[in-house]
Amino acid sequence: KRFKGSGVLNRVALLTEMASTSRAKIWLVACGSFNPITNMHLRLFELARDTLQQTGRYEVVGGIVSPVNDAYKKKGLISGDHRLEMCRIALKSSDWIKVEDWEVRQKAWTTTRDTMDYYERHLNSKPDSQASLRLLCGADLLESFGVPDLWKVDDVDVLTGHFGLVVVTRAGSNPEKFIHESDALHKNTESITIAREWIPNEISSTEIRRAIRHQSSVRYLIPDEVIQYIKANNLYQA
Repeated sequence: KRFKGSGVLNRVALLTEMASTSRAKIWLVACGSFNPITNMHLRLFELARDTLQQTGRYEVVGGIVSPVNDAYKKKGLISGDHRLEMCRIALKSSDWIKVEDWEVRQKAWTTTRDTMDYYERHLNSKPDSQASLRLLCGADLLESFGVPDLWKVDDVDVLTGHFGLVVVTRAGSNPEKFIHESDALHKNTESITIAREWIPNEISSTEIRRAIRHQSSVRYLIPDEVIQYIKANNLYQA
């Protein structure tokens, strides 16, 4: 490839291109209820991308929001169609994060491992689009790996080892300590990245739903257009 300009500029351009091509390409995938999607969910992606790319080892090529199937049967979970639409609305301003409906459209609930397996096949279906996947999550999901019988041992190993995690911290969490004290996680330390959030932001979908039921304002906690959609469809009222 030829670069126009002076010799110095040519070398700078060449080194920049070489650095870009040598970095491992990564897709960030967030699985969850998104009931509703909040500004904090969107913030997780930005923090994770910054943390990975600032190492100089990775290039984040995209992000995926994957809402859980209705069969998950979590209390207060509204229909996948509404949750998908709110995600689409919230992500209209993003040029690198998108929502995928595969998980919602399945006939039954799928495990996080199965979901990640699907996206790995789907995103790497073309030879020129090969990239690794990282599961993007908060410290609460990381800590749930320690709850007895909640996760299959093999699934935890695949999610933390084969795929890897990007864990965004929250106030009061100590993911490094949790990983150190867990034999299952400690062996995969190299594939777990901690993204530290220095600006406290504890927005919770649960609290958002409660505020809406109480007819309190949730402006600046979720995108304005999502608020309009919630009002237009009378969501989270009961």
